[in-house]
Parts: sequence; C-alpha cells; structure tokens
Amino acid sequence: MIIDTHIHLDDDRYKEDLEKLLDRAREAGVKRFIIPGADPRTLKRAIDIAEAHNDVYFAVGVHPYDMESFDKLDFEMYVSHEKCVAIGECGLDYYRLEGSDSEKESEKQRQQKVFISQIELAKKYKKPLIIHIRDASRDSKKILLDSNAKEVGGVLHCYNADEELLSLANQDFYFGIGGVVTFKNAKKLVNVLPKIPLEKLLIETDGPYLTPMPHRGERNEPFYTTFIVDKISSILELPIKKIKDITTQNAQKLFALR
Repeated sequence: MIIDTHIHLDDDRYKEDLEKLLDRAREAGVKRFIIPGADPRTLKRAIDIAEAHNDVYFAVGVHPYDMESFDKLDFEMYVSHEKCVAIGECGLDYYRLEGSDSEKESEKQRQQKVFISQIELAKKYKKPLIIHIRDASRDSKKILLDSNAKEVGGVLHCYNADEELLSLANQDFYFGIGGVVTFKNAKKLVNVLPKIPLEKLLIETDGPYLTPMPHRGERNEPFYTTFIVDKISSILELPIKKIKDITTQNAQKLFALR
C-alpha cells in the first residue's frame, strides 16, 4: 500500500479523467490520497472530491504565492470537516522575489507573518502542517522552532535536500519525497536521502507537477508514486515492500488516517 500525501486532484488538469486516474492508482496499490490546500479558489472542488471518495482527504491552507487570500479564507469552517487532515500547504517561497532589496524584504516579512499565523491555526485545531519551502530554509526552520510547531508536527513537502533541515526530524517533522528523486540532476537529494530517519519518510507526487522518470514532461499522477518508491528502494537498498509499509505507517500516524 502507498499513500500519496500531496496530490492536487482539484487541479483543472484532472477534471476530464479523475475517476480513471484514481482507479489506475488504486490498482497499483495507492490507497489514500491527500489534496493540499494550495489554492483557495479550488478548495470547494477539493472538498467535493474528498466527500465523493472514501480514500481521499484534504488540507486547508494558503500557499506563499496566494497570501492575499489568507484573510478571506474561513479556516474554521473547513478545518472542522471530517476529511480535513492538515493545515497547508503553507510556508515560505523566496524564489520569485522581485524589486528592490527593501521590497524583497517586505515580501519576506509578509510571507513570514502568514506562515506564522497558519502555524498558530494548526496548533489551535491540533492539525499537522504541510510545509512548502523554497529558497527559504533558514527562515523556515527558525519560524518552526520559534513557534514551537513541534506541538503538531508536519511534513516538509517536496523536501529540498537542504541538510540544515534534517534536524527537524527531531521536532516531529517528516520529509516528503517525490518525483525529483528520480531526476538525473537530483544528486544532492540522492545523497541526503539515507540521512533521513526511515520513520520520517513520506511519499508524494505533487501532481500534476514534478513527474518522475521515465514520464518526466507528462502530467504527474498518483500511479507514478510506484516509480518514486522503486527509486527510494534502490537508493536505500531496502525491499520495495519495506518502503511501502513504513511510509504508509508514517502517513497514517502523521495525518491520523483511517
């Protein structure tokens, strides 16, 4: 059994063949799916999908690129839903910062404020965090530690192979491994992967993005978690079944999945 802990099933690119896509994944052993709350505009669709399928869950959150939506989103209305398993994806993303140094710094501070607010919501509602970090490892780690986010824990989605973040495993944080691990230029992640405790590994696609080899360039989908598991098994020199079993147990523990 595999659990795809990060799959944007509410994306328009899945509208035409969602049921076939889910069935294809189930036949391959993918038995649970979590839709992160990355875009408030498609949150209703995410909930509809979760309500229509026993094996689909969702999270509620605001991505760093959609900060202006934070004050408009009624977290309390969604977080009480029986299929809501996390807060996020939230976090910091400095990759697209533009403008003068002062403008960039202002943007960073806005992102940090919204991130901290969502950490506090996670603690209030006792939900784990789904965390997005891009070019912002140091600030992200500091905020997680200063905010005592270990109260709820969470996953570093699409883990960026920054060794500075490895110590967060001791703060009840998990590491989401996706298709990037199969890329030819993923040497850093391949080298860091053995340093992650097995009990802190999770599998994810981040579909429709970051499609693993040999399908890179195509739309990503949950079925492709099988390629990710195979690659992790090869790197760690462990049986495929062991990777499936332990990552499934980890996901069930973190997200309290039935």
